[in-house]
Amino acid sequence: MRLNRSPFSLKSILSILILIIFLQDNKSYAQDSLQLDLGGALRFNYNLSSWKEGQKNRGGDFGYDLFRLNVKGSYQGIYVDAEYRFYSDLFGGDFLKHGVIGYNIDEKRNLEVGLAKVPFGIERYNSHNFFLNLPYYVGLEDDYDMGITYTYTGENLEYHFGYFKNAEELRFGNNTEHSYSRYSYDIVGRNKEVNQVNGKIIYKPSFLDKHSLGVSAKYGGIYNLDTEETGDRYAFAIHYEYKTEDWFIKTQALTAGFNPKNAPGEPDNIIKMGSFGFPYEVASQFEIYNIGISRIIDIDTKLFKHLEIYNDFGFMHKRAAGFTDSYMNVLGVLFSSGPIYTFIDYAAGYNHSWLGGNFVDDFAQGDPDAKWEARFNINIGYYF
Repeated sequence: MRLNRSPFSLKSILSILILIIFLQDNKSYAQDSLQLDLGGALRFNYNLSSWKEGQKNRGGDFGYDLFRLNVKGSYQGIYVDAEYRFYSDLFGGDFLKHGVIGYNIDEKRNLEVGLAKVPFGIERYNSHNFFLNLPYYVGLEDDYDMGITYTYTGENLEYHFGYFKNAEELRFGNNTEHSYSRYSYDIVGRNKEVNQVNGKIIYKPSFLDKHSLGVSAKYGGIYNLDTEETGDRYAFAIHYEYKTEDWFIKTQALTAGFNPKNAPGEPDNIIKMGSFGFPYEVASQFEIYNIGISRIIDIDTKLFKHLEIYNDFGFMHKRAAGFTDSYMNVLGVLFSSGPIYTFIDYAAGYNHSWLGGNFVDDFAQGDPDAKWEARFNINIGYYF
C-alpha cells in the first residue's frame, strides 16, 4: 500500500536534525538517571503494478518510502515509547504513529496513556508481509487511538483492556473533521470515534506451549457532526496462533458493525475511513476471515542470515445487498541480516482499494465486474 513519494520538505529535515541533536545531548547528560534509546529506520520501495500501463512500460518505479524516529526512555518504572514517521506530503506528510507514557506496576502489569495500541486481535500484526492484511484497512489491525490501556502478561493468560476517548485529534475544532494524515485507519468525514472500550484475553495452555487462543471485543460511540447525535460501533474476534522456531501460523475471524446517526439523506450502509492522506468508504457491516502461514529458515550466508517464506490470505464479506466482497492474498519472502530487512511480495487484490481498485468504494459497494490485480513489491529497510 505504499506509493511513490516526493523528497522531504525543508521543515521536515530541520525537525529531524533538531530532534536528533536534542536527544543525543540529553542522553549523554542524563544517562545516570534516565535510560534513553534513539532508533529508527530508512526504507526504499520498488513496485510494479498490473493496472498501471505506464509503469509497466518503464519497468516499475523505485523510490523513497519513509524515514522514522523511535524514542524509548525510562526512569524508575515510568517510561516513554514513541514513533514519528516522515512520508511525502502526498502520502499524509509526517505524523506520530504511536506515543505513550507508561508505568510498569510490576513485571507482569503495566499502564500506558497517550496514542496507544488498541488491544484487538493478533498483535502486533495479523500478517507476515509488508502490506499487512484486510483488518488493517478497516481499522482493526495495528490500530492506535488516544486513551489508556492496562496489560497483564502471565505464563498462561494475558489480559488487555483499554479505554479510548477518541482517535488521534489534530485540529480540536468545534465542528472539524479528522485529518487524513495518520497511520491507523480511523473514521473520518462527518463522523468521529468517541468513548471506545476494548478487551482481549489470550490463553496459552502449558500442555500446548506453542499454541495460543484469544478473544477480542470492542464497543464505542460514533458522534455525528451534523446531527450532534451518537451512534455506536462494535467488533468481536476470535484468533489463534501457532509458533515454533520454524513455523508461524496466524488465523482470525471477526465481525464488525458501524451504526452512525447520519443527517437525513446520508447512507447508513457505509462509513468513511481515512489514513495516509486519503479517505475511502467501508461497508458498515462485515465479517473478515484471514489466515497467514510462514516458514522461517536459517541460511547464515555472508549477505543474509534468515529468510521467511509466507502467504497471507484475507476475505471480507459485506452484509449489504448489492455489495461485492473483497479479497487479498500476499505471497512473499522476507530476507533479514542484522539491521537490514527486505520484503519481496506479490500482493493480489479483488475489490481492494490499494490493489487495483477505484479506491473510493472498493471496501464498500465494490465492483461485481472487478478482476484480480497484483503488485510486485520490494521494500528495503535499514533499522537502527
